[in-house]
Amino acid sequence: MAKGFKIAINNGGGDAPGLNAVTEGVVLAAHNRGWEVYGIRNSYQGLLDTDEIFPLTHEKVWRISSLGGTILGTTNRGNPFEMPITNMAGETEIRDVSDKVVENFKRLRFDCLIAVGGDGSLSIAYDFYKKGIPVIGVPKTIDNDLFGTVITFGFDTAVGIATEAIDRLHSTARSHERVMVVEVMGRHAGWIALEAGISGAADVILIPEIPFDLDKVSDHIMGGELRGQRYAIVVAAEGAKPVGGRAISRGSGEVGRQDVILGGVAEFVAKELAKKTGKDARHLVLGHLQRGGSPTTFDRLLSLRFGAAAVRLAAEGKFGHMVALASPEIKAVALDQVIGKSKNVPLDSDVIQTARDIGISFGD
Repeated sequence: MAKGFKIAINNGGGDAPGLNAVTEGVVLAAHNRGWEVYGIRNSYQGLLDTDEIFPLTHEKVWRISSLGGTILGTTNRGNPFEMPITNMAGETEIRDVSDKVVENFKRLRFDCLIAVGGDGSLSIAYDFYKKGIPVIGVPKTIDNDLFGTVITFGFDTAVGIATEAIDRLHSTARSHERVMVVEVMGRHAGWIALEAGISGAADVILIPEIPFDLDKVSDHIMGGELRGQRYAIVVAAEGAKPVGGRAISRGSGEVGRQDVILGGVAEFVAKELAKKTGKDARHLVLGHLQRGGSPTTFDRLLSLRFGAAAVRLAAEGKFGHMVALASPEIKAVALDQVIGKSKNVPLDSDVIQTARDIGISFGD
């Protein structure tokens, strides 16, 4: 591509450690080619209100890879294809304003949109690709459930934070001979709970892929009592569910969103285990702590690699693709092969087997 090429970049969905590093990678790789890069604030909102678009200079991104959060802002609301709009009567209705996004993108003479996000955000990006916007995706989710890549940035940091929290809980659980139930993120995939639970020496791990039986969880904990272990640590993904039941939710989302807000499984499990074991059981929800703070070295490097690779795909004109890690290399994966698919924990995986081999129960 010749000089004068203009890239726009946005972030969508929940924040994740490494978002700033992706931006830095994109900007530095693009500037070294003589290209311009513009940031779009708050996902696609900046392409509806173009005052929210600003140039990303070398100075703005230099060494931001160590910072948590995102200088671009992000949101998991405001899908332009299903945008909640309040009319003059104060009523909220859903409208498709995607044509306005495409119009502004072309009017501003952008040559490429680098969309950083998870499955929902990349699905929106792919819809815009079908409407004529040259799109390149960058996979982002702390849940690590995005299909097509070995790992997503933000996951390693989230697992590290969860593991440290579990480590700290051992001392207080041991001191009071309690059952501590820790709830971590993971709507449909239990990667965080699994890896943090094993690394943090949990007694029980509850994940969405394996419905749990509370009687079996209770029996496992009481079996520990017979061995002289008078406390227990249970790690539960927010989407974990009992056999024959559903994931616990705290209500539905905003108008225009189809998903529900999960949460409460740790409280439910703690109450039930207190009844079944007769032990003092407490619960803790890590929540957004898992998203915050500086990215780990792994996430920092992966994010920079993803950002630079996205620019290389733009140089090749390989739009409609997502950068992905296929260890040890970065590859391009077509977006239509990724969206709508989930990467769940394989039940026959070595990691699951490792947990079982060292005596961790999944409540099954």
